[in-house]
Amino acid sequence: MIAFENVGFNYGGGELLSDVTLRLAPGSFHFLTGPSGAGKSTFLKLAYAELRPTAGRVTIFDRDARMMSRDDVALSRRRIGVVHQDCQFLDHLPLATNVTLPLTVASRKGDAQDLTALLDWVGLGKLADALPPQLSGGERQRAALARAIIMSPDVILADEPTGNLDWEMSLRLLTLLVELSRMGKTILVATHDMNLIRQAKSQLAARVLRIQNRRVQLAGADL
Repeated sequence: MIAFENVGFNYGGGELLSDVTLRLAPGSFHFLTGPSGAGKSTFLKLAYAELRPTAGRVTIFDRDARMMSRDDVALSRRRIGVVHQDCQFLDHLPLATNVTLPLTVASRKGDAQDLTALLDWVGLGKLADALPPQLSGGERQRAALARAIIMSPDVILADEPTGNLDWEMSLRLLTLLVELSRMGKTILVATHDMNLIRQAKSQLAARVLRIQNRRVQLAGADL
């Protein structure tokens, strides 16, 4: 799916990530941890070709990210759903339209029945006509997840998806991610919430990665 081979990255002020080697296998579930500023968001951006490595190679669906054109990147992102921490919506459009925007961009038609089923699955079926400012934080994050998976991607990348949610809403979002994993999706969640990770590990075989000293390492059993 997505592989890092001796990857390094710097923004010009020193190396943020160094010598990262990792493969996200089909159907795997990973958590990425580390202190604020360690490079979790940068790692995710490298994984979906928002950024290109300054050393090493990132391979996305068997394509070297450095060699991918803008059209190649756009096509690859149809297979990658991204949930950003600060999920942005078009406030003047109803929730259902916001969720289906990836289909519109890709010039694909969606089935109304499928959309209804998806909104019901994330618990937002009754809010299809609501405007984004009317949604709570938990509802916005679930809407962001629905938008990320509307194209039925192979990989879902989530950047601190529960960072602004209470524990009950965090568990609800985790349940949806676990269900997606059991459907065969590859999941990578960047988070600082150790309780969320422990909860996930009680339900499935999740691999925990930690960014430390610019490197991505397999976390130990001290979680």
